[in-house]
Parts: sequence; structure tokens; C-alpha cells
Amino acid sequence: MKWNTRITELLHIKYPIIQGGLAYLGYSDLAAAVSNAGGLGQITAMSLPNADALRQEIVRVRQLTDQPFGVNFAIGMHGASYMDRVQVAMEERVPVVTITGGNPTEILEILEPTDIHTLVLVSSRRQAQKAEQLGASAVIVVGQEGGGHLGRDDVGTMVLVPQVVDSVSIPVVASGGIGDGRGWMAAHALGADGIEMGTRFIATQECVHASSSYKKALIESSESDTVVIKRSIHSPARVLKSEYADKILEIERVSPTYEALKNYISGEANRRWICDDKKEEGFGWAGQVTGMIQDIPTVSELIDRMIKDAERIREKWRT
Repeated sequence: MKWNTRITELLHIKYPIIQGGLAYLGYSDLAAAVSNAGGLGQITAMSLPNADALRQEIVRVRQLTDQPFGVNFAIGMHGASYMDRVQVAMEERVPVVTITGGNPTEILEILEPTDIHTLVLVSSRRQAQKAEQLGASAVIVVGQEGGGHLGRDDVGTMVLVPQVVDSVSIPVVASGGIGDGRGWMAAHALGADGIEMGTRFIATQECVHASSSYKKALIESSESDTVVIKRSIHSPARVLKSEYADKILEIERVSPTYEALKNYISGEANRRWICDDKKEEGFGWAGQVTGMIQDIPTVSELIDRMIKDAERIREKWRT
């Protein structure tokens, strides 16, 4: 079956499946595997120490795949420090740039004269409309089921996606709570042109930087084994339940300030578990889809499985 959508046509990919920007995990190994399997893999720029390291990862992706790929910019609180990396993306003529966690205006303005396609992560209709006005090629809509940083309104993917689809004319990618062919087809039924998956791609063999205990926790956790931290500082984000996450929540209850939290919610604290295998010393992002993860396949096996599930659903729709 063909899977042509506005997203496959825009990004020149076989399947409308995008790998999310995974902090400290989105490197060339995983990105190339997703792209080779027909989706769009991504390098996560802000996980790298500097612009030269990003250039090296881009070169390595191109050694591993001849398919389109993206570079994710989780700009958040990094201020102007990401601009040297944006310059590298332009110089290397990467096919796609995705922007998450902050105001995308500056990057969109800089990339506007280029042929780089830009996708902006949003969590509300207003943000989607603004991204379209600023010239984004497409938007990625994340519902509250997702892992990592979320919107402040606690709106689920099932409700949010059709609302955004009805409010913009550019392609819409659904994200949050999607981890198999059923979720993929549900997104299309809601009007989305494609899907983004983050948590599910962590539990794959090519996500080589993810620690064994982190992957094990993703397999063993149920859909109720996540919590949302950082609500107190208006930056909600979903993580796996753990004693460390409980400690963060307790600090938020007693002293809900960034200063009190910063050492516990830092990138270093995140890496200590997800990369260094020190579960008791850090936290790990995860969406509620963790309850659907039961194995650690290759990326190709995962996408093949999703395609078979989706094809069965399409056949049912035709009868």
C-alpha cells in the first residue's frame, strides 16, 4: 500500500512517521535507522557540546543513509546559544529542521530564504496558528499523553489534533500517546498528515545511548507509571515514576521555584539515568505510551510491525 500524505510529499519520505527530538539520545545511529526504514530520523542539536559536533553528526548520518533526515532544536532556555548550530544546519543544507520548547520566530526567519522545511512543535491551537503565520512548513501537535515537555492546558491528543487540523492549512503531525499502527491510523482519522513518536523509539536497538535500566523501565512500566513534574514553574513535563521523580515533586510542593529545582531537573540529572544507568540519581522522560512497550526491536522491525497493523486497519475501513 502507498502511504502518501502531505507530510510524505513535503519531506520526501516513504512513511509519515517522524522520530521525536530525544534529548541526549537523538544521534546519528538512531536517526539513520529511522530514515532508512522509511520515516524521518532526527539528530538532537542541543544535546551536542558545540556546533562542530553537530556538523560531525550530520556528516555521519549521511554516511549511514541517503534518505532525508532532520535536526531538532529544543531551544527552551538556551537563549542565543543555539544560533551557531542553526548556521551549521544551513551550511550543511539539512532537509528538515524541527523546533521545540521555545519561541521559533528567530529560527524561522533565518531559515525562510532557504529550502529547509521547518516543523514547529505546538500544544495548542493558538500556537499552531502562530507557527503558520510565521512561515512554518508544518506543525507537530503534542497531546498531554506525551513524554517530555507538554502544554499547560492538559489537553489530550484525541481532542487537540482535530482542533488544530481545523485551525490551520499547513500539514499537521500528531504526537503524544502513539506507539503502534493503531495510534498511527487513529491520527489519520483525526485529520493528521503523519505522526511523531519519541518514547517508542527509545526502546529500540539503535537507540544505543539509552541505558539498559532506562529501556528496562520503559518495558516494565504501565500507562499509569508516569508523573508530570515542573508544573509549579509553568513548564510541565512527563517522566517515569521513580524515587527521584518523587523527590522533585516534593520540592515543588515545599518550595515551588526554579532555583530550588534547577539541580534536580537539569540536563545533567536527566543524563545520569538515561545515559549513565544511575537511576537513583536522575530522571527519565517518558509518555504514557510506555504501557504499550513490551520489547526492544530494531527500528526496521518496529516500523514494519506498524505498517502491517495499519494495513489491516485500512482493509477493515474499506469493508
